[in-house]
Amino acid sequence: MSCVLGFDYGSRLLGVAVGNRFTGLARALAAIPVRNGEPDWPKLDALRQEWLPDTLVIGLPLTLDGEEQAASRGARRLAERLHERYRLPVALIDERHSSQEAAQRFAQARAAGLKKRSDAATIDAEAAAVILERWLAQPTAPVTHDATSP
Repeated sequence: MSCVLGFDYGSRLLGVAVGNRFTGLARALAAIPVRNGEPDWPKLDALRQEWLPDTLVIGLPLTLDGEEQAASRGARRLAERLHERYRLPVALIDERHSSQEAAQRFAQARAAGLKKRSDAATIDAEAAAVILERWLAQPTAPVTHDATSP
């Protein structure tokens, strides 16, 4: 298989993207609501069933200095839960500046004449695509079954 799902962790929304190992490209899919620290599992289950990924990639939110923060722990917990639930390899990748890059892409798309949609969900899903493309661009993209290692 060559399909990979990518995630941009957030305390209220989880951005989701799908990517292809052969093309190295990713596209935004959805933003899944998160309530009380739990994503909407039925929606995630449906995306997993639709795309049948062989790997899951989660953005690890670090500080500008590369240090862990509260959001990092949340992303690691999500990685563990996804691995437990789906029994797929999970990779964590530094996601610094992915939201800014996603916002720039979104602004460029609007400037190019695409329909204006300025909601946070669109940016979160696009950030997941940025994260996934970064991972796909690595010559030997790391994958681990142990979602607790960076």
